[in-house]
Amino acid sequence: MSDEKLRVLGVGAHPDDLEILAGGTLAKYAAQGHEVFMAVATDGGAGHATIPPDELVDIRRKEFEASAESIGAQTYWIGEPDEFLFHDRDTRMKFIEAIRWANPQVIITHNPDDYHPDHRVTADLVFAAAFVATIPNIRTELPPPDGMAAIFYMDSLGGVGFQPELFVDITETYEKKLEMLKCHDSQVTWLQDHDNIDILDFVDGVAQMRGLMCSVKYAEGFKAAWVWPRIGPEHMLP
Repeated sequence: MSDEKLRVLGVGAHPDDLEILAGGTLAKYAAQGHEVFMAVATDGGAGHATIPPDELVDIRRKEFEASAESIGAQTYWIGEPDEFLFHDRDTRMKFIEAIRWANPQVIITHNPDDYHPDHRVTADLVFAAAFVATIPNIRTELPPPDGMAAIFYMDSLGGVGFQPELFVDITETYEKKLEMLKCHDSQVTWLQDHDNIDILDFVDGVAQMRGLMCSVKYAEGFKAAWVWPRIGPEHMLP
C-alpha cells in the first residue's frame, strides 16, 4: 500500500459484525494513521433471549460505540430493524447518506453470499449505494464523495463457502480485535446461548486458519469487488 492516508468505511449489518469479520484490519488501518469510520445497518434489537428489544438497542449502540472508540473510529448508526433489513428506496438513501458522510476511498462490508439475510442485504445495499452516492443529482444533505470507493468483501462467518483472494496480516492487531469484540458483552452471551459458540474461540480459529493460508499467525481474508470502475484496488488493503 502507498503512503497515502485513506478514509476507510466499514459497514456491518449488526453492531458486532465488523469486529468479528474485519476488526483486525480496521485496527491496522487506524494504527497506520488512516481515518476509520464504522457504520452499522441494523439496531441489533433481536440479538438476545431475555433483554427486551428497546433496552437491547440502547445497549448494543453503546457497545458499538465503545468498540469503535478503542481504535479511534467515527461511528454512524443507520438503525434499521434487526432481522428486517430490506433493499428499498428509503433504505438505499440511508446508505447513500452514510457513504457521503464518510467520503471513503475504501469500503469493507459483508460477503454477498454470507449466511444471514441482513448480511446479504447489507452487501447489496453497499454495492448499489457506493455507486449512486457519486451522482450529484441524487440529492442529500451531504455532497457526493470525492470518487468511487473500492469495495472489499469480508469473510463469511466461520469461513464457510468463502475463498479469500486477498489477506491482511493482523498478527500485530489481533489483541486489539479481541478488545473490540469484548466490548459486545451482550453478544458473547447471546451467541453462546443461541448458537452454542464461544465467539472469542470462534474468531481465533478463523484467524488462525486464514493465517495458515498466507503464512502468518493471524489473518483476515477478503475478496475485492472486481467491477468497473473498481478494478485493481488490492493495494489499498493495509
